[in-house]
Amino acid sequence: MTRRVVVTGMGFMSPLGHTVDETWEAIKAGKSGIGPITRFDASNHLVKIAAEVKNFDPAQYMPAKEVRRRDRYQHFVLAAAAEAVKDSGMEVTDENRDRTGVVIGSAVGGVESYYDQARDYYETNDPRRITPFGIPMLVVNAGSNLVSLEIGATGPTATPISACATGAECIGHAFDLIRLGRIDQALAGGGEAPIFPLGIAAFDRVGACSRLNDDPEHASRPFDKNRLGLVFSEGAAVLALEELEFAKARGAHILAEMVGYGATSDAFHITAPDPEARGAARAIRMAMDDARMDATGIHYINAHGTATALNDVMETKAVKMVLGEHAYNVPMSSTKSMTGHGMGATAAMEAGFAVLAIRDQIAPPTINLTEPDPECDLNYVPNTAREMMIKTAMSNSFGFGGHNVSLIFKAFN
Repeated sequence: MTRRVVVTGMGFMSPLGHTVDETWEAIKAGKSGIGPITRFDASNHLVKIAAEVKNFDPAQYMPAKEVRRRDRYQHFVLAAAAEAVKDSGMEVTDENRDRTGVVIGSAVGGVESYYDQARDYYETNDPRRITPFGIPMLVVNAGSNLVSLEIGATGPTATPISACATGAECIGHAFDLIRLGRIDQALAGGGEAPIFPLGIAAFDRVGACSRLNDDPEHASRPFDKNRLGLVFSEGAAVLALEELEFAKARGAHILAEMVGYGATSDAFHITAPDPEARGAARAIRMAMDDARMDATGIHYINAHGTATALNDVMETKAVKMVLGEHAYNVPMSSTKSMTGHGMGATAAMEAGFAVLAIRDQIAPPTINLTEPDPECDLNYVPNTAREMMIKTAMSNSFGFGGHNVSLIFKAFN
């Protein structure tokens, strides 16, 4: 018999707050975390805005010497993991550490550290300028490894990388490990810190970024006819997942049950989604089949909703392909209108928003939606959060290269 998996805690580090509660309150209020870039001088860039984590002091979460040895994305991951552990009451002991896993990823890892090290080397031609901590700062698996070291978990430590779907893929992988009986508990999610000169410039050259520099709070406009592209973001989100009986035995507070996971590949294009939405639709259908749900069983969808020309139309099409006419009855919002797009980290955070939507019975809004695209004709909860019955929630995440991931959570009973 397949084991049941529940969510017992979460941790966020986001442009809207340093905790789950701070972030979620801002989301429900429809606040934007987007503003002018302060991480570097962006005056010669065409994109001058991003959703930065504000007033973040990593020394609050680790010794000062460790701050210097770790990349910014790792700072975020460790902070979010610490909150998730505290929120869940998760304990790693000699009896359970071998059955405790960590599945935390990143789309790009420590790219800012790599950029800094490469710049210093080429400016000086001095190999002694390279820090001995350079490799662990830049590798993508370091976030997961550092968390496992921090909590003493000796079960599987994995780092699936699926571009902007990474955080969701990590949660899905941990879900499978637990329900298949390989482990009993896990921390799962993602972290990113891509706001540095090369990161901003490279994505802008792809034509994916909004350049609404004079009005940053309205720069991210998912599903709107006048959307201009995504806004880069940073941060981390980590969920604590446990096998149901294991959680109940220690008296854990259960936030929701995870019941569905679907993952597919478009095999279509290295950056563009399949315009026919076949891969995305299969991932959604796979998650629903996994959860043994039909269309009427889905009460809310947290959309990938990047505010790019191609994604929003494709995602709308995918949802309609699977849910049919019922798609028009299901509230589907893009919280990236407020958080910006933090690649793999946002995928994990949006899974958390799906859990919180169930907990609080509220669908978060899609802000800046004033003139819907005629091809985006679903119920996107424009501008104001909506109190309503939500027993089940889906979170969709799609990434460059054609990665598609869909997760489903439901109220625990």
